[in-house]
Amino acid sequence: MERTKIANFIKEHHVLTLATCVDSTPYCSNMFYILIEDEFCLVFLSGKETRHIAEALKNQTVAGSIVLETETVGQIQGLQFCGKFSKLPRHLRIKAKKQYLKRFPYAIFSGAQLWIIKIHYAKLTDNRFGFGKKIIWHSVVSD
Repeated sequence: MERTKIANFIKEHHVLTLATCVDSTPYCSNMFYILIEDEFCLVFLSGKETRHIAEALKNQTVAGSIVLETETVGQIQGLQFCGKFSKLPRHLRIKAKKQYLKRFPYAIFSGAQLWIIKIHYAKLTDNRFGFGKKIIWHSVVSD
């Protein structure tokens, strides 16, 4: 049930903030994403030459967030997640590309490639269900 609520929140949005860290130096970047729900992974497009990709290739443990921008306290919603970054695995290539281009058709003109983050931990704060209400999910087995 927690995973379903978190997945529903993720699907309602389209921009994530990705946090990487190499040599004790953190870095953040933003990108469009899709969720492949049955794999519980985020798929995004980015160039291999970018700092966040270079860092994630060195340290595959990443974190990130997805938020709803609002000034109304009772409407605050936000997700923090941790996961494992990787190249898009072969078994997901066609499915991920099709879903990504359906949501972001202009991405077809990009020379960048698709990457994934397999979510292992997620915490959703949703004030619509009570101030500071948290829904936490974590995988039992790490990939």
